[in-house]
Amino acid sequence: MRIAILSRNKNLYSTRRLLEAGLQAGHDVRVVDHVRCFMDITSDKPTIHYREEEFGPLDFDAVIPRIGSSVTFYGCAVVRQFEMMGTYCVNESVAITRARDKLRSLQLLSRSGVGIPVTAMANSPDDVAGLIREVGGAPLVIKLLEGTQGIGVVLAETRKAAESVIQAFMGVNASILVQEFIEEAGGADLRAFVVGGKVIAAMQRQASEGEFRSNLHRGGRATLVRLSRQERDTAIRAARVMGLNIAGVDLLRSKRGPLVMEVNASPGLRGIEEATGQDVAGIIVNFLERHARPNRTGTRGKG
Repeated sequence: MRIAILSRNKNLYSTRRLLEAGLQAGHDVRVVDHVRCFMDITSDKPTIHYREEEFGPLDFDAVIPRIGSSVTFYGCAVVRQFEMMGTYCVNESVAITRARDKLRSLQLLSRSGVGIPVTAMANSPDDVAGLIREVGGAPLVIKLLEGTQGIGVVLAETRKAAESVIQAFMGVNASILVQEFIEEAGGADLRAFVVGGKVIAAMQRQASEGEFRSNLHRGGRATLVRLSRQERDTAIRAARVMGLNIAGVDLLRSKRGPLVMEVNASPGLRGIEEATGQDVAGIIVNFLERHARPNRTGTRGKG
């Protein structure tokens, strides 16, 4: 099988592991920088080209998108072009864009009955008091809609601090969400790695001392964890609502059950493989072997 890994850096751990797993399974695997692709959007024969002097028009049986958040628009356009060509994409363009939009994804999860933290959003500084009231007051969490890896996430411990931070973000026209602070989570969250509607690995990420963000990029520690049945079901439902075959679902343990913070369409492999010892890359390649067929891509989920 000919597999393309859409990634801007072949030396990244996740890209390298997927490449190794694909080659080890006997496939023809190439890493393609999606930003360097150009497309012929023709109705009778759509094509994608990449450094034409090397490859000519790209022709693959399956695509594994590893689209960075900073290039979501163009990266998803490339994935969509592969879909037009009948190439199987393990995560579809619509599902990726759906998951990348924090507000949209939370609205979809809420509509489907998936537990999420109490979340509020407003457009005017005049509504700050209402925002704070809706999430139960301080302490509360303020998140930039465009933030990733814990960047742009602020814990406001007092009402005055919350007002100041929210007004500052609004003053520079930054789009934000305000969420309740789940104190009982103790600075820890869960990452459930979902492949093909099954949780194949899970880890707990614990924030470092003095930090409330548990992201590994922020110094958090990852350890193997056993999920409850409810936590597993919640992660699977969240991935299904987004329409993702591969997803990293971030959960908080709260008094009212598991709450989904985010559904990641390009979850990293290093932390989950090192914490659990699972060959996640190999499982993804095996999923492709079982499901990759021409013209099999179709938008899943709603919204």
